[in-house]
Amino acid sequence: MKKNEIIKINGTDYTAMTVRLLETAGLADHIRQTAGSAKDPLIGIKPNLVSPVPAMYGATTHPEIVEGIILYLKEHGYQKIMICEGSWVGDKTEDAFEYCGFRLLADRYGITLLDTQKDSSFPASGGGLSLKICSCVKQIDFLINVPVLKGHCQTHVTCALKNMKGLIPNSEKRRFHALGLHDPIAALNSCIHQDFIVVDNICGDPDFEDGGNPLVQNNILAALDPVLTDAYACRVLDRAQEKVRYIGLSESLGIGSADLSKLVLTNLESAGSPLISETAGPSSAADSLASLTHKAMALNYATEEIQSCSACYSALTDALYRLDQEGLLKILTERLHVRFCIGQGYQGLSSPEPSRMSSEDLPVGIGNCTHAFTQNIPGCPPSEDAIYEYLKALI
Repeated sequence: MKKNEIIKINGTDYTAMTVRLLETAGLADHIRQTAGSAKDPLIGIKPNLVSPVPAMYGATTHPEIVEGIILYLKEHGYQKIMICEGSWVGDKTEDAFEYCGFRLLADRYGITLLDTQKDSSFPASGGGLSLKICSCVKQIDFLINVPVLKGHCQTHVTCALKNMKGLIPNSEKRRFHALGLHDPIAALNSCIHQDFIVVDNICGDPDFEDGGNPLVQNNILAALDPVLTDAYACRVLDRAQEKVRYIGLSESLGIGSADLSKLVLTNLESAGSPLISETAGPSSAADSLASLTHKAMALNYATEEIQSCSACYSALTDALYRLDQEGLLKILTERLHVRFCIGQGYQGLSSPEPSRMSSEDLPVGIGNCTHAFTQNIPGCPPSEDAIYEYLKALI
C-alpha cells in the first residue's frame, strides 16, 4: 500500500476482517523492508487501553483486532510479539489488560504484555521539546499502532498520533497536559515512528475518550501515515481539522501529510469483494453524529479548565452527565452559580483569577490540584461518584 492510501474493511467478524485487511495491505512486506536487518524482529503492538472499559463502550481497542494481527504475524513467521501500553493517570494498565481481554489474548498466543507505567524511560528531544519516552520503544523493531478512532473532550479527536502518549511515563503524561497537549503530542511523534497503523473504527465514542456513547460503524482501517490518518479521523467525526492543532504541528515537523485531497480510500466492503479505490468524499457519519448527545462539549459550559489531565476531566464530565439526567445540573450552575475549576493551573491557588469569574460565582475545585479551594473535591483523580455526591450535596 502507498503512503497516501487508507484501506477500509467493513463487517462484524473483526478477527477475520483484520487478517484480510493486513493481507491486502501487504504488512509482511512492510516489516521486511523496515526491519529487514533483524533476523527475528520484535514486533510491538500498541493498542488504546486508556482505562479498564470493554471495547463495546467505545473507548478501547477491540481484542479481536489484535488477535487478527497476531494470527497474521505468526502465519508469516513472526513470533516475537509484544503488546505495550500504559493506561491514563488514575487507572492501572494491569486492570485494563484484564478487563479488556488482553490478558486472555496474551495467554492464548504466548504474547508478552508490557505495562509501560512500570517501564523505565530514556531522554529524547523533538519539536523543540525535551521528552521522556518508555524504554520499550528502543527495543521494538517494528511498531504497529492500533488506536481507536474517537472523540476527545480536550483535543476534539484522538486516533493515531495521540495514541503514542501511552508510550511515555505517567509523570510525562501530566506534563503533556500542563503544556496543552498539542505541541508535546507533535513533538512525541517526531521521536516515535509508527511503522504501520490499524485503526479500530468499530464503535468509537465520537464525543468522549473514555467511552459511554459508542457510534457503531463496524469498520477497520489500515494506513501508513499517522498525520493523514488523523486528518481522515476529523472528517469521519465531522470535526474541523484546524481545531486539532497537533495534526498541523505534526505535518510541519515532517511526520506526514494532512492533505485529504490526495487521499485514496481502498474499500473492502465485505469478505470476497473486489477492491474499490476512490478519492475521499464527504463523510457518511455526519447524519449519525448529528443525532448524538455530545456530553463532553455540551455539559462543561460551567467548567473553568486550566491544564487538566484527561482522567480528572473525564470523571467530572461523567458526574455532570448524571446530574444533568436528574435535572440537577442547571440548579447548580444557574441557581447556585457553581463553577467547576479543574487542572494543574490551579496548583497553589486558593481561588480562581478574578478575570475568570464574577463575584456571585461559587468556585468548586476538582481534584488535588485545587486543594487550597474552600470548596474542594480531593483525589488524583477524584472518582465520578465522589464528584457527583459532593455536588449533589450542595443543592
